[in-house]
Amino acid sequence: MHTRHIAPLLRDALADTPVVLVNGARQTGKSTLVQSLSTPAAGAAGAGTPADAPAAPRRYLTLDDTAVLRAAQSDPAGFINGLQGPVTLDEVQRAPALFLPIKAAVDRDRTPGRFLLTGSADVLLLPGIADSLAGRMEVLSLWPLSSAELADQARVNRADALFAGDWAALKIAPCDKADLVARLASGGFPEAAARASATRREAWFQSYVQAILQRDVRELAHIEQLTEIPNLLQLLATRSATLLNLAELSRTARLAQTTLKRYFALLEMLFLVVRLPSWERNVGKRVVKAPKVFLPDTGLLGYFLGDTPQRLLAQPGLPGGMVETFVLTELLKHIAFSAQRLSLWHYRTQTDIEVDFILENRLGQITGIEVKASATVDGKDFKGLRHLQTTESAIFQRGIVLYAGREVVPFGENLWAVPLSLWWAVGA
Repeated sequence: MHTRHIAPLLRDALADTPVVLVNGARQTGKSTLVQSLSTPAAGAAGAGTPADAPAAPRRYLTLDDTAVLRAAQSDPAGFINGLQGPVTLDEVQRAPALFLPIKAAVDRDRTPGRFLLTGSADVLLLPGIADSLAGRMEVLSLWPLSSAELADQARVNRADALFAGDWAALKIAPCDKADLVARLASGGFPEAAARASATRREAWFQSYVQAILQRDVRELAHIEQLTEIPNLLQLLATRSATLLNLAELSRTARLAQTTLKRYFALLEMLFLVVRLPSWERNVGKRVVKAPKVFLPDTGLLGYFLGDTPQRLLAQPGLPGGMVETFVLTELLKHIAFSAQRLSLWHYRTQTDIEVDFILENRLGQITGIEVKASATVDGKDFKGLRHLQTTESAIFQRGIVLYAGREVVPFGENLWAVPLSLWWAVGA
């Protein structure tokens, strides 16, 4: 089992919060992570419990079990009231009616760590759920495995290191194309990444998409004609790392915009697409406000695009959209446990000056990140970053071009070229 970035945050949350929700797509490792916590975190004893008393064992129930699901759906309040001690409820999105009884139970007894929930759909987007547990629940995001987790180098937060320009926190080796291609093709879903051959990974992704369509899409949206959803995913794959244009998508997919928006929201709820908002702090700037759209796993993206390792290695260069998607996925995974509480944006002006990603801390300071799929970099690649450095000088910290090269190279004051191997470098 790989050590997960958010494991320490999960233990801390269980020590002081009544309800903790681990949210993420199916097959990201949520069940494995929560089942590894057989007892609540130290200090999670209820009021009046001696500090040195042994922690009660945590009961594990999954709503993928038909009997458990039927019990939860038929009498949600009775189901929750019948649970004693700390409990883990897996796949809780399958019975959203449980949230109000959980709220009532927590209002009677606010023992930290009482309910540990997992959801394979973003339950906070379900009507009424966010309000029902406000102030009672902490939400943690579990994305597919990061490159650092796969390399068992999960200690260093690489988004924080990028923001701070802390190259000493990492030992960055040259970025080898074959190594990068292997990471692009495998993605981060644990079972897919563990498969040795591209053919077997393709079979896994095919089964994964079919399973989500047959179960989650039907349950959440009651959609019977399922062919439109995979067709839309295929279309979105060709547009990963581009501006989201719903009108163009509607025409190409031959879907009414109302239907398209409904399907897109459903894919977002299932963590199959990510919408990255644009950054705007200067109201005088003429910026493009449209978000970017991404598929948040390069293995799944490659499955839809037919990009096998052999095909990627045979090309003289790598697809820019796929490499940018790879960086997006890594940033999301590290932001999920960022000590600086970083937020992520993209930036583009109406004159087409752009920066692929902006990291912003709670003080409003920013670091810009450009992604280049080639092994070389020159001054022209810093055009958008220099623009940002000039126009936002009061808050600009540094600009970074991530590239498939060998060395960390300075390109001026607070401007750096950094190998993409940053994401799997061995922490110092």
